[in-house]
Amino acid sequence: MPRNDAKKKPMADNDDIPFNRDFPLKPGVVDEVRPGVRRVLCNNPSPFTFTGTVSYIVGQGKVAIIDPGPDDEAHAKALLDAVRGETVTHILVTHTHRDHSPNTARIKAATGAPVYAEGPHRASRPRFESEKHNPESGADRDFRPDIAVKDGDVIEGQGWALEAVATPGHTANHLAFAWPERKINFVGDHVMGWSTSIVAPPDGSMIDYMASLARLEAREEDLYFSGHGPEIPEGPRYVRFLTRHRQAREASILHRLAKGEADIPTMVRAIYIGIDPRLTNAAGYSVLAHLEDLVARGIVATDGDPVIGGTYRMANA
Repeated sequence: MPRNDAKKKPMADNDDIPFNRDFPLKPGVVDEVRPGVRRVLCNNPSPFTFTGTVSYIVGQGKVAIIDPGPDDEAHAKALLDAVRGETVTHILVTHTHRDHSPNTARIKAATGAPVYAEGPHRASRPRFESEKHNPESGADRDFRPDIAVKDGDVIEGQGWALEAVATPGHTANHLAFAWPERKINFVGDHVMGWSTSIVAPPDGSMIDYMASLARLEAREEDLYFSGHGPEIPEGPRYVRFLTRHRQAREASILHRLAKGEADIPTMVRAIYIGIDPRLTNAAGYSVLAHLEDLVARGIVATDGDPVIGGTYRMANA
């Protein structure tokens, strides 16, 4: 399959995020994107998943599958067909959103391979009494790994060794899986080339997310494979764009609050001009994630807990 270089926007240090939405991979097609790295796209497109969830096969002969995807029998069949004649020795899961982990049960039943992940789904912080359940979280609360993995653990197979890199923020239990020898990192939903990641409290945490970006930027891996969309070259440099984008979003929130007290829908209308209406709710939770951070740092104030229905003002107002 042809690589996606033709339509990439060049990276300039003073430019906006150089998103790449050129991803012609079709569902069910096995694409060997690099030696020892194959990918298969699930047919679950949406405003949140782009063209669908990408599952990865690492190695040859005795292989690992990363992120088996949503509860989708056709995608499980495509993955199993892709490794026909091979042995699946490991199943790795970056995080427990319903577009990444539920198909794990099918792949494990078919292969007997043990499942490696950070742990069951959990929120990034305790839920406030005033909060209602966040339907956008899409949590797979049934998932349990066979082997709990922590930051720095190395998972070894035939011809490959993947290091777990704790990257909480999108979810509390998010892991990236780095292949240092190949300077490759499977970054799940923490970094995506087609869009920014959703950080929606209490499922996600902006404080954790920004710290995890810094952790990835400091590493040597420079080719990222994401849970959605195309591969990301110059990964650490791309992470710097994401960091600056989040800092600019924070500045926009503060600019709006400098004009006076506001609720989150008012801030979304002021900041997200021309947003897809289907993403308005997610944008509100992203603003909330920034506000939680700003309240914790004493820059912004609110009455009571920082929640989606709250009203916010500058702390020195």
